[in-house]
Amino acid sequence: MKKYEAVAEKIKKRIFDGTYQPRTLLPNQLELADEFNVSKITVKRALDYLESIGLLYKQSGLGTYVLGNISLMGENDSPVGAFQGLKSQLGDRVSSQVIKFEVTFPTKDLCRRLDIKETEPVYQIIRLRLLDKQPFIIEHSYMPVRLVPSLSEDVLEQSIYKYIHQKLQIKFGGAFRKINADRADQYDIKYLGAKKDTPILEVEQIVWTSNGQNIEYSRSRNLYNKRSYTVVETNYD
Repeated sequence: MKKYEAVAEKIKKRIFDGTYQPRTLLPNQLELADEFNVSKITVKRALDYLESIGLLYKQSGLGTYVLGNISLMGENDSPVGAFQGLKSQLGDRVSSQVIKFEVTFPTKDLCRRLDIKETEPVYQIIRLRLLDKQPFIIEHSYMPVRLVPSLSEDVLEQSIYKYIHQKLQIKFGGAFRKINADRADQYDIKYLGAKKDTPILEVEQIVWTSNGQNIEYSRSRNLYNKRSYTVVETNYD
């Protein structure tokens, strides 16, 4: 767990146990940095994350307020802009089943999405992510072998993002995500327990590194009633 994530977890716990009451000011960043023995930058990242999931909101010139737990937010929902992998978000409740893992050459459409040539090999990965040992999300991912060397099934059964960040020391620069509804396909029916007419929520994304190289194209699919994606907007005017 990164330092800012640890700080965020401590503040989140205080929000949920009532130490920090809704509609009250949070201690300022310097006070929090001193208390947790971290830098102000680490505190800022923690507060930014907590704001992104709707627990805090910032008022220019006043400080950071506790918003509390919004009733619309489900236990397993994810912020649209989250960069943590599923295991980082939901912890040891998450496990993975590798359905397909092979090296192949990209189609023209995949070349366009990853900005690579047709001669560059990619990993094709299909994983069933389980939550509390129950089918939760099915992920279809493609990554250039050049950017993610020595990927293995052992990594796939744990956390690909942890491997990329910690082992390969690669930072993400950003992501473009598109959320849409879809009909169930053969994988959804087989692994998620969907029917042919079951609505599916799909998050399609392209992730790039801090130096601008597209490192992942993926589609994450879940049953319509299993997970939602949230956005928090704050009016600073």
